Amino acid sequence: MNEDWVIVYSTHDFFKAEIIKNMLISNNIEAVNFNQKDSSYHFGLINIFALKLKSKKAIELINNEF
Repeated sequence: MNEDWVIVYSTHDFFKAEIIKNMLISNNIEAVNFNQKDSSYHFGLINIFALKLKSKKAIELINNEF
């Protein structure tokens, strides 16, 4: 990721990360998940990135919904 993207949420739950990413996309906020979770031992985080320009709106949406 380059500096135009920032982490707006982190979780251990893959499905929650997908729901949040899709919610952001449906609100016209570009978002991607970056899975750093180890597939064998199931530790690590899934980070949700959004464009820096819309990160405040993304965080507001996440906080209101979750």
